[in-house]
Amino acid sequence: MADDDLFPVVSFGSLMSEGIALSRRGQHDKALGCFNDALKLRAGDKHCLITRSKCFLRLGDTENSLKDAEASLQIDNTFYEGLYQKAETLYAMGDFEFALVFYHRGRRLRPDLHKFQLGIHKAEEAIINCIGNPSSVKLESKEELCFVSRQAEKKKDSQKQQNKPKDQKDQKQTKKQSPKTEQQLLGRLYADKAYMEKLLKDEDLMQSSTRQGVKVMAMVLGGISYPNQCWDFWQQQKPIYARVYERKVLRQVRAQDKKQKPSNIARSIAKEMEDIELMLARGSAEQSCRKAERLLKKIQAWSENEVPNKHELIGNLYSCIGNAQLAMGQMEAALHSHKMDLECAREHTLMDAISRALDNIGHVYARIGKFKQAINTWEEKIPLAQSSLEKAWLFHEIGRCYLELDKAEVAQDYGEQSLQSADEEGDVEWQLHATVLVAQAQVKLKDYQSAILNFEKALEKARLVPSEAAQNGIIA
Repeated sequence: MADDDLFPVVSFGSLMSEGIALSRRGQHDKALGCFNDALKLRAGDKHCLITRSKCFLRLGDTENSLKDAEASLQIDNTFYEGLYQKAETLYAMGDFEFALVFYHRGRRLRPDLHKFQLGIHKAEEAIINCIGNPSSVKLESKEELCFVSRQAEKKKDSQKQQNKPKDQKDQKQTKKQSPKTEQQLLGRLYADKAYMEKLLKDEDLMQSSTRQGVKVMAMVLGGISYPNQCWDFWQQQKPIYARVYERKVLRQVRAQDKKQKPSNIARSIAKEMEDIELMLARGSAEQSCRKAERLLKKIQAWSENEVPNKHELIGNLYSCIGNAQLAMGQMEAALHSHKMDLECAREHTLMDAISRALDNIGHVYARIGKFKQAINTWEEKIPLAQSSLEKAWLFHEIGRCYLELDKAEVAQDYGEQSLQSADEEGDVEWQLHATVLVAQAQVKLKDYQSAILNFEKALEKARLVPSEAAQNGIIA
């Protein structure tokens, strides 16, 4: 058995898909491994960094989550997903003020995304819950005021707490709140707290110790302090008045014909879009197509007030439907869906969507053997290509079509352009594909010496990828 048989070839895309699927099932440790491997194949990919950051955050590792979010912003400081993830991580760390700054930055970049507005609201509410309403605060110091994080404030609070007299600490621990209010905030913990407070009244028990020499009183007081800490945290995050207000709003919403809020609609759409893409990635094209068609009808029925990015979503869904139809072999239907995506994108001047639709239409034309139409479509896309990697595969696909049309000289030219773009990106896989295309064009041009040299270069690239199938093909 060859050594390569022991190591299955994995791609960046497959690792990302597997990681996302594992994360959705709650297997975040395994998902983290997939994202780590994906970043080894494509170091510094901002989308992978953000996905790994989300995984770290779900595992409670806020430090690494923040590092990945900041790394994505170093690559692209206008990357709105990076801004949102950094804000979410800072919020989870309790740095509400800094989180608010990045929610605002994200909203300035993408005012159409409701998640930034929601982030602003929750950060502002958390700040007010911690320090009170700013209008009620009077600043006495005339010295320069500095902007400090919640983490720094917590350190100061802990130092003050250590310097307080013991009597004050005990007084704070035994502070009594309204039983009704406590019960609302603590929930099931309220009964545990009441039971431990009852134990405190048993003087004989409180004077006793465990076999290990630990005082029972210390254990009971420690048990009581935990619900008190929960009380402080929940009072900051969501005080009673906020909960009462939320219930009131919920009743009003249900009374108004059960209409969804735009923020709820946006969350629901985002989840359904993710499901559609995952179904297609797992090979369930028919199921993905049906779900996308149902969601498309729902979005078309909603107003632009409910779904501000309605046209962008409609185009995206046509694209998903077209990809699923292509996977099922429904070529004409796929071509129609991708053309609908292009029409919608052009009507509303959505440049990224235009690029995506041209790419997909070219793929369908190439699959059904209409190489001239595929070339025309992809050549229209060239000015819209945003990276060297995108140009590498685009030039390769155009060159491949020219080779099919027996225009070897043009195919060689596009192959060389593809190789140049792949070299700029440092992508070995596309260097391999481009070199093979150039060599095949040279064979048709009867430039056999150059073809042999390029096939030998391609063989070296195939060993680096590694791909046994490519090596065997090149040798043959």
